[in-house]
Amino acid sequence: MGLLENKVAFVSGAGSGIGRAVAEAYAREGAKVIISDVNVEHGEETVKAIKDKGGEAFFIKGDSSSASDNKRLVEETVVKYGRLDISCNNAGMGGPAKPTGEYEPESWDKVIALNLSGVFYACRYQIEQMEKNGGGSIVNIASIHGQVAAPNSVAYTASKHGVVGLTKNIATEYAQKNIRCNAVGPGYIETALLKDNLNKDAMNAVAAKAPMNRLGTAEEIAELVLFLSSDKSSFTTGSYIISDGGYTAV
Repeated sequence: MGLLENKVAFVSGAGSGIGRAVAEAYAREGAKVIISDVNVEHGEETVKAIKDKGGEAFFIKGDSSSASDNKRLVEETVVKYGRLDISCNNAGMGGPAKPTGEYEPESWDKVIALNLSGVFYACRYQIEQMEKNGGGSIVNIASIHGQVAAPNSVAYTASKHGVVGLTKNIATEYAQKNIRCNAVGPGYIETALLKDNLNKDAMNAVAAKAPMNRLGTAEEIAELVLFLSSDKSSFTTGSYIISDGGYTAV
């Protein structure tokens, strides 16, 4: 019997990278998984990958920066599977690389809308449904930059610090309602997004910043998310757990 047998799980930004790895881990452990992404093709690819391995998944297109879309995503999840037990709010973006004094307000608004407001919107409606279920587990994907600076990425840093604070508030407010909320802070992970934006030398330089001297994998982050989503972590809430190869330890 899997860790998430008979559970219904939702993953945003599940069309690629960490989101896809989390969705596949959830399905492997027996959950029925709602896949959400703005990219329909990528989202359907994740569904197919899960079904090809004998899992159950369903795609719903959604813009994670939209309050109304987040509300609809929860409603459609309940229509499809009757409940919502687990959520991984993963969708996010980096934004342009500029120092704070040159950062365009429009860019700030766009990053904050997805990375912070979008996570709030998601939690807002997920919590509402989880209260009806009698409990649930939410895992918000923050970043190591929820703790340390990312020079020339002020909106990203601010948004991820905000996700950590949001997570802690939710955890304290809903602890006695059997709803847990934790945040994961990935370090630099070898995903298509990183590969598309950095050449080989830059990738090696980033990897060298961590004592392990390598990039992480999406699957390594997914295993941590899986633990926090399952009853194995039943006494863990309000935590911000970093997985970064030691990057923030030095």
